[in-house]
This record gives sequence, structure tokens and C-alpha cells, in this order.
Amino acid sequence: METQTATKWAIDPMHSEVQFKVKHLVISTVSGFFKSFEGTVESENEDFQDAKINFSIDINSIDTNQTMRDEHLKGPEFFESEKYPHIKFQSTSFKKTDDDEFELKGDLTIKDVTKPVTLEVEFGGAATDFYGNTKAGFEITGKINRKEFGLTWDGVTEAGSVVVGEDIKLTINAQLAKQA
Repeated sequence: METQTATKWAIDPMHSEVQFKVKHLVISTVSGFFKSFEGTVESENEDFQDAKINFSIDINSIDTNQTMRDEHLKGPEFFESEKYPHIKFQSTSFKKTDDDEFELKGDLTIKDVTKPVTLEVEFGGAATDFYGNTKAGFEITGKINRKEFGLTWDGVTEAGSVVVGEDIKLTINAQLAKQA
């Protein structure tokens, strides 16, 4: 049986986005993006089954459309971006659960805390662009509890309302470019 070499893919930042949503005062949702990130995927299978995935997000690229809030998030009460400049993810398994659906498990590191997470992945398909490059699209969704990763600031109001919800919803739309 001949050994198949792994196909390497890199995330195309021009056609990808990393979004998060969190409840504010538990009554409305605030959305934000990380504008700078990178990732690689190595797959020995055409259908990406058992692919190895590494992903890194630059915390200083956070954008919630509000500069003061962004600075607060980068600061000591949240991400401590000077000390911990990146959020990192390394997969431990990538298993097909349906035709175009996968379960992605891996270790997520925020600040100095690493915990296992499970994310849902929908494969959008593969196509060739105008320049002859092979691209593959995925939508990754999941939810984490920020407090489990040391993001514990609550900012309780005078009336006793918690300012920031615990659950963070993640949506990553990733377009991968096949590497030569």
C-alpha cells in the first residue's frame, strides 16, 4: 500500500473571518471580529477526514466597532494582550458526522489556560479560483465559557446586572488555499 502524502492548506485571510458574539447586560448581543489570524490544515484524505488543524489569532486585532471597549478587552481585565498576544487552537480530531458536516475537537489556549473544545464544522465545498488555485470553504461554529479561560471580569452594575455574559459564540468562516 503506497503512502499518501499530506496535502497542505493555508487560511486565506482575504476571504475568511473570525467573529464572536457575547451577551451585554444579558439583554442584547455585542459582536466583534479578530482581523488578523493565520491557520494551516494538513489532510491525507480528499474529504479532510482526520485533518490536522492549527490556528492562531492576534488579540491586538480585536474589533468590536468601539475603540474604548477594544482597548479594555486587550487590557489586564480580559486578554492581557501584552503578555498573551495570541489565542491558539490545535486540533486533536476532525471526524465526519454527516455528508458535509464534521466535529472538530482540539485544545484552545487563551491567556495561559488550555482546555479541550468541540466545534461544529460545515464543509462548503471546493472550487478553483480565477488564478487556478484550489480553495475549500468551511464554517466553524461553537460556544465557549470565557470564565473557564481566565476571562473572569464581570463588571457588575450598581443595580447588580452582569455586564458581560459568560458564553461566547464563535463563528469562523474559513477559506483555505491549497499549497503547492
